[in-house]
Amino acid sequence: MTTPIASPAPKKFAVVGNPVAHSKSPFIHAAFSAQTGIALTYERICAPLDAFEATVEAFFAEGGSGLNITVPFKERAWAMAGNGLSERARLAGAVNTLWQENGQLKACNTDGVGLLTDLRRLGADPEDRRVLLIGAGGAAKGVTLPLLQAGCSHLHIINRTAERAQQLREALTIHQPDAARRLSAGPLDELNGHWDVVINATSSSIDDQAPAIPGLSFAPDALAYDMFYAPQATAFMRFARAAGAARVADGLGMLTGQAAVSFQIWNGVMPDIDPVLTALRQQIANG
Repeated sequence: MTTPIASPAPKKFAVVGNPVAHSKSPFIHAAFSAQTGIALTYERICAPLDAFEATVEAFFAEGGSGLNITVPFKERAWAMAGNGLSERARLAGAVNTLWQENGQLKACNTDGVGLLTDLRRLGADPEDRRVLLIGAGGAAKGVTLPLLQAGCSHLHIINRTAERAQQLREALTIHQPDAARRLSAGPLDELNGHWDVVINATSSSIDDQAPAIPGLSFAPDALAYDMFYAPQATAFMRFARAAGAARVADGLGMLTGQAAVSFQIWNGVMPDIDPVLTALRQQIANG
């Protein structure tokens, strides 16, 4: 009698954040698993603010294969990775994807790729466009370099604390000196001109709040994009509509896009984003 070959145990993945109960990453990666035939489990982990590093170490010590990192831990994950940073993550100063190779922690930032994929899907390719980025934290750090590399004509970073926006600009110009003429930074209340793409990279929508941005002016057919997502229009999307944005979108497409790149890093297969995004929209609509 032939002894049946045991199936390999499913790989173990998770998303770590605080808060994290709202995350749709488990749904997305379950859909990727079904699509590709790669067996996995994927959970949410709410890490205590003072124990993020211990949470990550325990996950991998217990046989975990990969982690996604969300607010407010992306910069701390970057610090943990040390020499294991990918070039994209090193320049971003923040990471959203962790895994181990030969016992060493590795890290990448897939946010920028996910954002660009979604902007192009929405017909708002940043190339030759004026882009306003709100926020200077981990989410913003992950997308600034990709936006510049995509060829935007100008990228302006604004933040409640203007010094943080300036620090982000200075860090970028060290690595991309040729981009200095296309890159500027300042406070929320000093804006000039009209913007083709306005991106909210703050976490304000988690609390159903919109950043206070007096003087914001949209170009014709401009897109206002919130990296956060919710069953209804986010606070930023509502604010942008009232301020004159022709189009608004939440970050569900970005979330799906960055998750697909993380999945590819971990499993060597790039899943198809479109059917998963459609199913996710339907799942959210159904509550």
